[in-house]
Amino acid sequence: MTAPTLNSVAWFEIGSDRPDDVKKFFGDLFGWQFKLSTDLAGVDYHAAITPDTPGPSGGIFDHAGKFEDYAIFYVLVADVPAIIEQAKTLGGDVLMEPVTDAAGVTFARLRDNGGRHFGVFSMPAPIA
Repeated sequence: MTAPTLNSVAWFEIGSDRPDDVKKFFGDLFGWQFKLSTDLAGVDYHAAITPDTPGPSGGIFDHAGKFEDYAIFYVLVADVPAIIEQAKTLGGDVLMEPVTDAAGVTFARLRDNGGRHFGVFSMPAPIA
């Protein structure tokens, strides 16, 4: 498996108020394993590790009934704020402003000009 490239789909997220059911379903179906992430305080997030991959490629978010259940993809980008501005000029809008977690990952959720929900994220700059 190669590292994801910029502007490609590189993460998925499934939101549910029943994350244990989601983990069991996808674990049984595809052999996924899960690890609790503590990178964002107060958020119940379980990293999804798919077979034969070195690390997580998605996650299960316990939204505790605050949203409807969903499944979305995230695109790896160089600059989240710049992409947000570009999306706005193309008729998109922001559903969730950028947030940066303890690991330095910045992410936001957008809606395209047709109303479809998706996410963007950037990784922290490598330490030289």
